[in-house]
Amino acid sequence: MMSSNRRLRPNPPSDGSESGDSCILNERILILIFESIQWDLRTLCQTASLNQRLRATAKRLLWRAMCMYRAPRMVAALASGAPDGRIGGGWDALAKLMFYCCGCCATEHFQVSQPVAGHLVKASRFSKTSGQSFLTKRCRGDLLYVSDPCEHRMGGMEDDLGVYRGVFRGFKRSRTRACLIRRQVDLEQVVRCPYCGARVWSMTKARLVPKSAARRLGSHDGGLDYFVCVNGHLHGACWLVPLSSDENDLDGDDDGASDSEAQDGVRRIDPNDRTATNGSMSSTGEDIDGPA
Repeated sequence: MMSSNRRLRPNPPSDGSESGDSCILNERILILIFESIQWDLRTLCQTASLNQRLRATAKRLLWRAMCMYRAPRMVAALASGAPDGRIGGGWDALAKLMFYCCGCCATEHFQVSQPVAGHLVKASRFSKTSGQSFLTKRCRGDLLYVSDPCEHRMGGMEDDLGVYRGVFRGFKRSRTRACLIRRQVDLEQVVRCPYCGARVWSMTKARLVPKSAARRLGSHDGGLDYFVCVNGHLHGACWLVPLSSDENDLDGDDDGASDSEAQDGVRRIDPNDRTATNGSMSSTGEDIDGPA
């Protein structure tokens, strides 16, 4: 017989943690909800900030699903050969890199009169053809996607500022990383990766900036600087050569791309575009196959 001084403890309400099916069902519901709104970036950011559980779910599941939905071919290339499909820095860092221009501050090798704040981008175009222009000859076997520069108007007599970003596939096994280690280049003490927070190498200090990078960006030779973090994220800035009126006319169509780009992995990412259907192809490249 139960002692009179003992009390029955009510069972706490079940949150589904004891049932694997319930957890899977909840996650499936989340995925279905975000699929119905075509993985709207701002909604996902707000959801991930609600509480610790949703933040963990987003980090483990939702960011990866969004990246695969928005840029399936680029993501498939980056994840190819990665253990368990993981990528350096995590899927949340890759999602941030896709949609966030990190701005620019003065560095040892690149001076600006005033810092430029980071911001969400309306559209981005990532290209592995552009990435090849950022690799020295001995590192050409690496796969690197680099965005077109995000243009910022600067006051005074300064040229326009271009801010760009990129990501390596399998950076820990890359020739670029091996070259940095072989040259015994020190990691920067002040600059950190704006996407994953990891320490970075200065490619300018390492003398691993090929002249082809300036040509690709439309910048003066030596008028650029960029960093690569230990997880393979690239970010940098350059001074953009002013275009003549004729060049402005030629470049007025923002959807255009050269034949080599169209065949070699140029993609456009637009976080506000929710009208396209997943799987559609775009004239700007093979990697544009979803609303991004």
